[in-house]
Amino acid sequence: MRKIVAVAVLAAMTMLGTVAAVASVATETGGHPRTGQWAGSAPQAPAPPKGGAQRQEVSQEQYDILIGQCRYAKTKEARQRCRTQAREQYRVGSFNEALDCRTYSGVSVCGVLELSDAQRACVEESVGGGLTRRRAEVECYAFR
Repeated sequence: MRKIVAVAVLAAMTMLGTVAAVASVATETGGHPRTGQWAGSAPQAPAPPKGGAQRQEVSQEQYDILIGQCRYAKTKEARQRCRTQAREQYRVGSFNEALDCRTYSGVSVCGVLELSDAQRACVEESVGGGLTRRRAEVECYAFR
C-alpha cells in the first residue's frame, strides 16, 4: 500500500512540475529553447560585457524568483552571498527573455544554479536515472 501511495505522489509531483514548466514556456515567463539543436540543453550564463559587469534587467516576478531561490542554499553564508549576487547582477525593469527560469516540483529558479559537489553528484545520478538535466538541477539544488 505504501508503495502505491509513493508512486501516486511521485506521479502527481512529476505531472505538476511538467504542467508548470509547459505553462511557463507557453506564457513566455521563462524556459529554455524548445526546438532545434539546443532544445533541452543546459543553460549558459550570459557573458558579461567588456569593461565590467552590467546589471541585467528582469521583471519583478523574475527578480522575486532570483531572490527567493536563495533560501535553498545550504548555509547562512551561502544564502546571503546568493542574495547579494542577485541584487548586484539584476535590476527590476522589463521581462528578460534570455533569463532561464523554470519550475519543477513546486520550486521556481532562474539563471545558472551554483551547485555543491554533492548536488552535482545528485544531478549526474538523477540524469542517469532518466530525469532531464534541467529538472535534476532544480530538484537537487532545492532538496539535497
